[in-house]
Amino acid sequence: MADESPVQPESKGEIGLLEKVKEELKPFQEKLEQDLAGMKAPQKTQLYKSIFRVKHDETPRSRSLGVLSNVFLHLHPARVNRDAVRYSYTWGMGGITFYLFIVLTFTGVLLMFYYHPSKIVAFRDILYLEHDVPFGKLLRNMHRWGAHLMIITVWLHMFRVFLTGSYKRPREFNWVVGVILLVLTLLLSFTGYLLPDDQLGFWAVTVGTNMARASPMLGHEGPLGPQFGMTPYNDVRFALLGGSIVDSNALLRAYIWHCIAIPIIASTFMIVHFWRVRKDGGISGPSPVGLAKEIKWDRLGER
Repeated sequence: MADESPVQPESKGEIGLLEKVKEELKPFQEKLEQDLAGMKAPQKTQLYKSIFRVKHDETPRSRSLGVLSNVFLHLHPARVNRDAVRYSYTWGMGGITFYLFIVLTFTGVLLMFYYHPSKIVAFRDILYLEHDVPFGKLLRNMHRWGAHLMIITVWLHMFRVFLTGSYKRPREFNWVVGVILLVLTLLLSFTGYLLPDDQLGFWAVTVGTNMARASPMLGHEGPLGPQFGMTPYNDVRFALLGGSIVDSNALLRAYIWHCIAIPIIASTFMIVHFWRVRKDGGISGPSPVGLAKEIKWDRLGER
């Protein structure tokens, strides 16, 4: 009767190859184990902790961390990496963007005193503001150029965050919040285009809303749009304009989105964004650089 013992590797080379394959598969095995553990206890995963508030364990160290990491008790972190706050590293784009948002909010409220979202008098109000209201032209230009600068600073801020890897763990959720704020900033600029009711705003909104007709699932000309029952009279373009053409309904909706809805939504996400920056350990910075006077030399002159 033939021997049915298991087949053994014939040489040490095969054993070394198997060990090498196991070593290469080890990171995937560890990642799989982490994913399985996360599925069993999702509240203990890094993703969950980056989105929701997590209660600290009742230990002296955890109680101290709860106090030191509290946004209201300590607006600034207990310790700051000196290299993380250099303007050559951060460019200061996040703070400048928030400052421009405050300027735009202040000037926008003042502009609302002289503007009516009506197709008949909207453009007349702009002319009255520029030519008759004291410092009206300055006020409008501050709002207009502040909006352009905010678009630029948001892009530069996102570019800096990407270059320095600040979107990585544990800041991945805050990166998503930042992307949402970028989209909201673009929508603020787009909705403000139509408010002067001039030719530039009319055609900008016409082109933009015509592009919305091709949105997936939401536009009647987009992929899966007809399958979801979208028509020219119930798709996203119709919802944005309040009709089929750019008229008074579109002006009123742009005014409401620009002055009320989007600013409130953006402010909410800004609060979450600032809170996560604080809770994630402050601004992500490069590795600390040791100064020459801080380096301790031993008797042999080696570090």
